[in-house]
Amino acid sequence: MAQLKKTAAQMVQESRHRIEEIETAELIAMVGDPNVVIVDIRDVRERQRTGFIPGSFHAPRGMIEFWVDPDSPYHKDVFAQEGKKYVFHCASGWRSAITVATLQDMGFEAAHLKEGFSTWEKSGGPVEKKD
Repeated sequence: MAQLKKTAAQMVQESRHRIEEIETAELIAMVGDPNVVIVDIRDVRERQRTGFIPGSFHAPRGMIEFWVDPDSPYHKDVFAQEGKKYVFHCASGWRSAITVATLQDMGFEAAHLKEGFSTWEKSGGPVEKKD
């Protein structure tokens, strides 16, 4: 196999140096704030297995650039709300770091949950689970 020019770990580190990272306790305090949109980019199976942050919007990682782009036929209105703070999360903070850096490159301002959902429940964050 050919040597990669950049590893996934390097991409995460580079992303983290240029985006806003939110600690778990800080985001827990934001739950229910009408000016905050929490976006879960995990796979639907992850959400089913571990639950999710109440009120979070599910946007699978593979579609996020298209859902955010107002010129895309896949655009979702949830991403066109003026004055909202968008906070993205995944399980560990890796996918969301790269996602937010990519969205920032597109001109969409957002932050991400630094440690991801992995620290959410043990830090006292509310979790909703569906049957």
